[in-house]
This record gives sequence, C-alpha cells and structure tokens, in this order.
Amino acid sequence: MNSNWFKLVMKMTKVEYGKNLLLKGGTDRLQQGRCQVEDWGENVTIKSSFLSNLVGLYSRTIIVTRAPGAEIEIGDNVGISGATIYARKKITIGDNTCIGGNCKILDNDFHPIEAEARNKLLRDENGGDSDLVPSREIKIGKSCFIGCNSIILKGTVLGDGCVVGAGAVVAGKFEDNCVIAGNPARVIKRL
Repeated sequence: MNSNWFKLVMKMTKVEYGKNLLLKGGTDRLQQGRCQVEDWGENVTIKSSFLSNLVGLYSRTIIVTRAPGAEIEIGDNVGISGATIYARKKITIGDNTCIGGNCKILDNDFHPIEAEARNKLLRDENGGDSDLVPSREIKIGKSCFIGCNSIILKGTVLGDGCVVGAGAVVAGKFEDNCVIAGNPARVIKRL
C-alpha cells in the first residue's frame, strides 16, 4: 500500500498531522472507542518497511491509543522506525527526536500485576479496557535520540537532548542532556 492510502485512513480517523508526513512502508495505527487525541507535527518520518532502516525492522510501526482520553503527541521533525507507541493515558514526543529501530514506548503495563485483577480483566467484556491496568504518562523531550531495541516504560520523563543506549529499559525521570543505558537504565554520562 502506498503512503497516500495511509494518509487517507488517518484523515478519516481524525488524526491530525502536519505538512510533509513521510510514511515508508505505512504504519499500523489503531484506536479503540473514543480514545484518540493525536497530533502529529510537521516533517514527521515513519519507517516501517524492513530495509527502510539498516538496523533491520522486526515489524511495521504501530501507534495505538486505547482508553477514553488517550493521547499521542508527536512534535516536528520526528523520525520513527519500526517502533510500537501504545498510549492509555498520554505519550508526548518532542521536536527533533529520533526513535530508533524496534523501540517500544508503553505508558502502561498491559495488565495488572495482581492475579485477581488480571483474572477480572480476562472476564471483562470490553476486552480489558479498564482502570485496573497501571498507566502513567510518558514525556520525551526535544532533540532526544532513542537507540534501537530500547523500551521506554510508563511514567518516564526524558529531558531535552537525552540519548538512550541501544537495548536500554528506561523508567524514571532524567535531566536534560544525559546518556542513559542499561537494564535498568541509568545515567552513564552527562553531555
């Protein structure tokens, strides 16, 4: 499918995007119920085809809003490659930020930790669309670089100019201009 087809689908589902949206290989953008408030800036590039990023993408970019009032805001000049961005509350990605191949940005746990709450979700007729799922907003600052295969977990706040190392598992708040790496991720250098 070509880029224009995906843009038409996004317009029909009321996704607002700025000028010069470039989709290489399309994207899977899902929403459930009355959840979406999506605002994508200008000059956003989303890569989804296997060879569109030489890291080698495992899957197409997936962008999901799934809860009443869920929001995803993508700033200007943002690049995303084969990432999954899944919001139950809110995910904000600042201007001039690069999201490396196969990253996951998840503002929720997908399920409760407690077995009783998890079992209740399994019986939920709405397919698990519940307040039982722990969720907290994510904010990624301007001019950040998120290395390939990293995971950004709920409640994370990255200051402007942060660099996340490949494969890092990130949770917490980080000041501007930090290099963050590891599992669990920690500051290894200040820029």
